[in-house]
Amino acid sequence: MSTTEGAPDTRSDVERRLLGGGTYRSLGEQQLSPAEERFERGRRTVGLFLAPVITLIFLALPLSIPPSQQVLGGLLIGVIVLWVTEAVPIPIGGLIGVALIVIFGVAPADDVLEPFGSSTVFTFIGAFILAQAMLKHGVARRFAFRILSLPGVGKSTTRVIVAFGVITCLLSAFVSNTATVAMLLPTALGILVVIARMMQDRGLVAEGFDPTRLRVGAALMLMLAYGASVGGLLTPVGSPPNLIGRGLIEEATGERISFAQWMAMAAPICLGMFVVLALILLLLNKPEIRRIEGVEQYVAAERAKLGKFSPAERNTVIAFAVTVTLWIFPGIVALIAGTDSGVYETISDRLDEGVVAVFGAALLFLLPTSWRDREFTLNWSDAARIDWGTIILFGTGIIFGSLLADTGLAETIGTSSAEALGLSSVFLITAFAVVLAILVSETTSNTASAAVVVPIIIPIAVAAGINPLVPALAATFAASFGFMLPVSTPQNAIVYGSGVVPITTMIRSGASFDVLGAILILLLLPLMVAAVGLG
Repeated sequence: MSTTEGAPDTRSDVERRLLGGGTYRSLGEQQLSPAEERFERGRRTVGLFLAPVITLIFLALPLSIPPSQQVLGGLLIGVIVLWVTEAVPIPIGGLIGVALIVIFGVAPADDVLEPFGSSTVFTFIGAFILAQAMLKHGVARRFAFRILSLPGVGKSTTRVIVAFGVITCLLSAFVSNTATVAMLLPTALGILVVIARMMQDRGLVAEGFDPTRLRVGAALMLMLAYGASVGGLLTPVGSPPNLIGRGLIEEATGERISFAQWMAMAAPICLGMFVVLALILLLLNKPEIRRIEGVEQYVAAERAKLGKFSPAERNTVIAFAVTVTLWIFPGIVALIAGTDSGVYETISDRLDEGVVAVFGAALLFLLPTSWRDREFTLNWSDAARIDWGTIILFGTGIIFGSLLADTGLAETIGTSSAEALGLSSVFLITAFAVVLAILVSETTSNTASAAVVVPIIIPIAVAAGINPLVPALAATFAASFGFMLPVSTPQNAIVYGSGVVPITTMIRSGASFDVLGAILILLLLPLMVAAVGLG
């Protein structure tokens, strides 16, 4: 297929579909083959009936646990079924669960809804508004062409995906995982637009294809989300679970893990995880094309068309740079003064991630593009188009995670499982710690997973007469997993909000990485702990 006079309109449609959101689409809003439509219709219909049935069965079981824990467990299972099957739009599934939690008396409404005002929710709001400005004014497109113009990178989709993963991992080692994904998502979408247009220009796809269903797009987005989780393990400040786990371990064992020891221990594990991650994503989401022919000429021509920065682009970059600088600054202070210093505590408290995000977003409404006309970089109609569904989804996920801890259900699951399995060796307790942390992190935040699981694992190890260092560290590392669902981590929710990753694709890829990542932790962590002189 050669480029025709109608091609510009088609290419514009590609950009509109990829950059216009549309995460939670009904069957009528998607372009599906007859077989895909039958599968989707059946999956959603089954979920609609299975969710209430499985909830009622769980509630009827004669379990010797407090009623609030049993009700919460039953409702959570039902909500997970709604999420996995998409019987209703995923944010609505979470809202149904939250409403029923209050109606069934698990907790008062004010207590249930309080976590929805967490810093992470405001990080989403601010980051999405910044991303909206980057997309609207073409900054994301500029960044995308800059990455594609790096020597050798833009010649194949595999290199693009791997290079993007490396960038994500390195950034997330010092910047929060959520912030890293939020700042790179517009660039990733811009790269996907370029690839989709090139495929269209070369006749590799049908004229009316759906660019949100490209496997190369799913691989790129999942690399962004999962790569941030992998990179976050590299340093103690890379992810909140690291700080929580390190603090609990020091309190229980009196053993201090220095910044250098942590990095020396984590680097080989992270490298192994990244290799496994790249293989999984490229095998399960094999890009439609491997080589991108003529990319140098194409990228050069498109960069030339972009011209100089417009006032709107300049303002967007300023707001983005201020936000990223403030996100990074506490990590720099931690490197210099240490995480235990009063300076670090003060700065990290005041430069809260969510507050910084909404402050950076607010700058877009203060920096003018035309002062005479009182025109600013963004207007409210632009901000109103961000993916509020994903914000609601993650907010409900935070609520469930908080209730799992508050009702004691997470601790009940952990201790009863340990007793039933009769854990007595370092390997078995470590394996249990990894599996439990991953399972908990699938339905709660990584931070909640570490806060719940590590305190369970330490006394189990001590009771068995075993040094809790390795099992507790394993739980800490595994708490940063949870790759199967959008609510598992903020970065999962962000990339799912792009509309490019189907829920079934995320579950399949995430489950595979959960299993192989758990094996890597079990095999490598004890070796690395011994190598750096811990324990």
